[in-house]
Amino acid sequence: MSNAWPALPFPEWQDTATTLHMWTQIVGKVRLTLSPWTNHSWHVTLYVTSRGLTTSPIPHGASTFEIRFDFIDHELRILKSDGAVRILTLRAQSVAKFYQEVMKALAELDLPVSINTMPNEIENPIPFDRDEEHRSYDREYANRFWRVLVQSDRVFKEFRSRFCGKCSPVHFFWGSFDLAVTRFSGRRAPEHPGGVPHLPDAVTREAYSHEVSSCGFWPGAPAMPKPVFYSYAYPEPSSFSAAKVKPDAASYSSALHEFILPYDEVRKADSPDASLLDFLQSTYEAAADAGVWDRPALEQQSAFFGQ
Repeated sequence: MSNAWPALPFPEWQDTATTLHMWTQIVGKVRLTLSPWTNHSWHVTLYVTSRGLTTSPIPHGASTFEIRFDFIDHELRILKSDGAVRILTLRAQSVAKFYQEVMKALAELDLPVSINTMPNEIENPIPFDRDEEHRSYDREYANRFWRVLVQSDRVFKEFRSRFCGKCSPVHFFWGSFDLAVTRFSGRRAPEHPGGVPHLPDAVTREAYSHEVSSCGFWPGAPAMPKPVFYSYAYPEPSSFSAAKVKPDAASYSSALHEFILPYDEVRKADSPDASLLDFLQSTYEAAADAGVWDRPALEQQSAFFGQ
């Protein structure tokens, strides 16, 4: 089980995480630029695969293409619908070099695209084409990170199956560098105040245009250097923070305005799946009950629909 849920101490791979964050932003912005808008920015995300992360098919004229991170063979694969392929090696190199290689490979495939080179949702961003500072790639920790995403994605999808109201896919947001799934009450929310670093307020307000209960996995950052599972509600009901949630290791962060459960508590549990599902379910119930959601209408009454 420890192999399925590997240790992921943030300080051990911080430089790789920062570099990989920028690489996923470059790839994600290719999808953003070429894809039609879907509510709550669902058209920009990446998805977990059995080898890494993928954009899913992206339209380009009458063609489509897909960009896949492979964290087993440590490659970036660009696959076009006419059969053409380009393969780039994931290795220690600057963000600027990675950006140049991706743009060159797309041009060679007759898939030219121009993206906004300013990173989103981080402090003190460096444009991709000028970022020579971030250049780390530890193959072992990139693989561990993906393996955590695989397990989280699997459990999140089981949790998602319990809900029949509007719900997002389980998807990876390259701006915030986290895996998330979001449930909706069906009611509109008050206007979000915005203020996310280097993200237009209009994008944030559209993302939170309706009431949500959202949960996810976040690998950490210098300000909080540990991986965690999280769950929050927007707008946050007044009694949400006082709710009793499971497991005992979960707690409410007044600084983040969300419940958090350290990843290490899940990986060390007798049943990591059960521990994580308890957290996801109990924090959703806290949000739905405090927010007076119509739970009988929104929740799946049967998990079995035949073969």
